[in-house]
Amino acid sequence: MTAAMGVHPLDYPVWNMLNGPQRALAQTLGSVCRIDPAFGPFAAAAATCEPALAGLLCDDGDEIWILDTAELSPPSGTRIVRRAALLQMIADSALQNFPEDAELSEDGELVVLTEDDARDMTALAHATQPGPWGPSTHRYGTFYGVRREGRVVAMAGERMRPSAGLAEVSAVCTYPEFRGQGLAARLIRRVMAGFAARGDTPFLHSYAGNVGAIRLYESLGFRARREMVVSVLAKA
Repeated sequence: MTAAMGVHPLDYPVWNMLNGPQRALAQTLGSVCRIDPAFGPFAAAAATCEPALAGLLCDDGDEIWILDTAELSPPSGTRIVRRAALLQMIADSALQNFPEDAELSEDGELVVLTEDDARDMTALAHATQPGPWGPSTHRYGTFYGVRREGRVVAMAGERMRPSAGLAEVSAVCTYPEFRGQGLAARLIRRVMAGFAARGDTPFLHSYAGNVGAIRLYESLGFRARREMVVSVLAKA
């Protein structure tokens, strides 16, 4: 959540994305900031400025998600709605596995998703809960998907860019009836190939208890970087 000098940009990815490469998406209130709610609920504070987070909450139904290296004590005027342990993973030695973007482009079932797919993408995200999803989340960057039976049944894309050379794999999800077919692995590899083509190192966040997903990510070249905590705040 908080920012400090001399730390890795992935230690405080929300602060760094909203004060760096994705500052155009930020709504700033002094020393705190949140992303445009259409893109999601993430927020962050500068070091020692956590009490000001309460001012980011718009109404009783609003929530902000704080991604930090430790548990957050709720600032005055707020309450913790829920909290979850995350594992931050990075594929900092995996770029060599993707020398040619064209190689994965030949997988004809993987398609670039567009605005025309937004309704399907939202339905899939809400059904599978890979993480927060808003009406503009699909506009973070390029998303790839698999269409079957007239709908998008699996997808993966990108979200946070906390600094030059780092990009987050996100929204990896598949309808239950289509799992076990390797779709997630193929989609993640396609996203990673796109990152490699532009020189970005992939990272991601997984719920710490999602053992199956973590094993998949490890098989694709990700390693555990550090434990993180997400705290969801609402008005008290």
